[in-house]
Amino acid sequence: MISGRDPGSTVLVTGGAGFIGSHTCVELLENGHRVVVIDDHSNSTPASLERVAKLTGRAVTAYTGDVRDRALLDRVFEAQRIDQVIHFAARKAVGESVEFPLEYWDVNVGATVALLQAMRDHGVRDLVFSSSCSVYGVARRVPLTEEDPVAPVNPYARTKSACEQILADACRRHPEFRILALRYFNPAGAHPSGLLGEDPRGVPNNLMPYLTQVAIGRLDRLPVHGTDYPTPDGSCIRDYIHVVDVADGHRVALDHLADETGVRVRNLGTGVGTSVLEVVSAFESATGRPIPVTTVGRRPGDVPVLVADPSRVAREWGWRTTRDVADMCADAWRFQQLNPFGHAC
Repeated sequence: MISGRDPGSTVLVTGGAGFIGSHTCVELLENGHRVVVIDDHSNSTPASLERVAKLTGRAVTAYTGDVRDRALLDRVFEAQRIDQVIHFAARKAVGESVEFPLEYWDVNVGATVALLQAMRDHGVRDLVFSSSCSVYGVARRVPLTEEDPVAPVNPYARTKSACEQILADACRRHPEFRILALRYFNPAGAHPSGLLGEDPRGVPNNLMPYLTQVAIGRLDRLPVHGTDYPTPDGSCIRDYIHVVDVADGHRVALDHLADETGVRVRNLGTGVGTSVLEVVSAFESATGRPIPVTTVGRRPGDVPVLVADPSRVAREWGWRTTRDVADMCADAWRFQQLNPFGHAC
């Protein structure tokens, strides 16, 4: 039985101007929540929140700053009646984490600790944490269930695994906390309106925005990182999940925080694995645009296959994804066409 707070609760969304955060703000606002955002815009733009307001007819209350800043957190919690928190704010690129591991530990773990301290001090106990499928590491089997062992193989994944351990320690000391850590797989796509999408700074680290920027002419060709993996076509296989489904999953998770105290881990995914080369083919079919590719070496920190078993949330929440890879390709391309240079242009 759903026993969460009333739909009119106020939700703090850290990293709320980012790709997944902004789409989650839309879902929250459209379902009656009030939304407060903290974002330092290191990989986002305030313009995305203007798009959120345009889509929903409702504005968020936005603060610019770093979630590691306790003075800022105290100011937000004192000024707003925060009921629940969704924590996205983090650095998130596997390859980049190998190059800048200390920065990843500082940002990802530091922000989580500061946020938990602020929640404790201000009497807020409900948290949905944005974790990652990458904590599973090299899969011994697929699809992966929540009971499969955690064995992260790159700094990004290790920071997410460490954060999950911190959440568990916090719940042991503060049993009033109610936390869901969502291990979601590879978000892609855009809002179907074309107003909101993935708008990374610099050269994209993720497959879909790289594809769209090649298709529109901003980049020359797509580098495929490795075609010698033990997969049918040699490229990595991932469980791609539409960003609107990811956002909806976070919204639904809020309703299930009160099901029990402590920290729980849940997968969000489709249960379907798609290789990099299959996504390229699907994108070409959805857009009618040929995508030139070049094969390069394996990217440090990548693993061959990651596919979710999403049956637990289906059973417990009655929640399932509703969109497929073709939808992700079509929606991402629509956003790119309508916004050739991103949200701010």
